[in-house]
Amino acid sequence: MVNMQHASSEKDTAHKEKLRLEIAEAHREWESANRFFDYAVGNDQIDYAIHCIITAEKRYEMLLRTAKRAGEQWPAWGGIGR
Repeated sequence: MVNMQHASSEKDTAHKEKLRLEIAEAHREWESANRFFDYAVGNDQIDYAIHCIITAEKRYEMLLRTAKRAGEQWPAWGGIGR
């Protein structure tokens, strides 16, 4: 029984780490989309940049909601970029 709990704990930890990495990646994509908007030239690039920002924000928010729904204690991350 102890081994099953340990295996479950390791699986949970691996899932949390994967989700943490996805959240960090989504945050970087959102930042990148904002930088692209800052340098967009012309209506087409501006429209595309806005689309990228909205898409990146939605993904980031979705992943944060997923993490919050887990409702468990999360280890300290030490910042979004790690």
